[in-house]
Amino acid sequence: MIHFDTSIQMIQDLEIKEYQTKMLYLVDALGYVLAEDVIADHNSPAFPTSAMDGYAIIHEDMALGTLHVASVNPAGSALQEEVIGGTCIKTFTGSLMPHGADTLIPIENVEIQGEDILIKEEVPQGFSIREIGENYAKGQLLIAKGTKIDFAQIGVMSSLNISHVSVYEKPIVAIISTGSELLQLGEEQTNDAQIRSSNNYILEAMVRKYDGTALQLGCIKDDKATITKEISQALEKSDIVVTTGGVSVGDFDFVKDVIDALDCEIIFKGVRVKPGQHIMVARKDDKFIIGLPGFAYSSTVTALLYLVPLIAKLQHGKCSLRKVKAKLTEAFVKRAKKAEFTACNISLVHGEYYVDFKDKKVGSSAILTNMLGDIALLVTSEDDTSKEVGDEVTLLLL
Repeated sequence: MIHFDTSIQMIQDLEIKEYQTKMLYLVDALGYVLAEDVIADHNSPAFPTSAMDGYAIIHEDMALGTLHVASVNPAGSALQEEVIGGTCIKTFTGSLMPHGADTLIPIENVEIQGEDILIKEEVPQGFSIREIGENYAKGQLLIAKGTKIDFAQIGVMSSLNISHVSVYEKPIVAIISTGSELLQLGEEQTNDAQIRSSNNYILEAMVRKYDGTALQLGCIKDDKATITKEISQALEKSDIVVTTGGVSVGDFDFVKDVIDALDCEIIFKGVRVKPGQHIMVARKDDKFIIGLPGFAYSSTVTALLYLVPLIAKLQHGKCSLRKVKAKLTEAFVKRAKKAEFTACNISLVHGEYYVDFKDKKVGSSAILTNMLGDIALLVTSEDDTSKEVGDEVTLLLL
């Protein structure tokens, strides 16, 4: 088995030969990853513009105390008149500044006296004028390729009159749970050895949450021919096939044999990590197979560690999971000389994370209920030892 850090580096180093892209209407691109740089093709604003409602003036004319209102300049109008000495033009937020004016005095700073204004409070020269290119300048890189599109990116692109945008396709992730003992939702139990499958459903939810397109293929029996057929067909219609179960060393663990039979390249099999040491990742061209363990907690954690980053990689994006520092409010017992990922409760107090293990059970890698609540994963390396109250630790936020 390889070191956990080595396995993560191998995922990061994977090269994708050909990324899949498509054009989407701007608002439909929300949540997708941008496949092209967005560069400004004009200055914004293109001309000096008013930032407030007020009066466009010549700054030195404030010394006169009173100015005549020569005209009104609504936003969107093409005003031809200029500001000349002793006069001003009423100007609104977003209006182009009239020629001749170098300052805008807000309406709150003046008193109306018929067709004149009385200046009650002066402002510095250039006040409340948006200069050319204040927002962005022509030729400026505004949004880099590889950025996940959110509302701010949509707003900026709409200001550039971009109606359709090139994005990376969200990878299709086919989900298969192997195990003759598994029952799907609604399926009737006929003997006590049967158990209700949860892996395929939690994986479908995770794929959706972390920006993939889920293809739910349900549960299949522990039969080599069946597994071979299902994985082969799934590989044809998806970018990632993720399986649970069948990757250990038992008599009915066929997934590795099937991957060999499909002429896939095994990137690695077996990692010094708890839970999930029998994790396997393989590829065939730009398609991938991830073999996860069968226990629910184990498959969930390893999906976070390996599937989620791979979904991001196929979109040329960045994995949304991140690590932070936290302090222990109770002791942590290191149980294995492996990289260990332990469900814990987190709280954020005055900007600092704290960790406890209240109601978290110690046992096998099947305890999925440990993932309930406000949780994160406590990360310890294979060289770490047990921790005491107050010790600083690393968390993986979900």
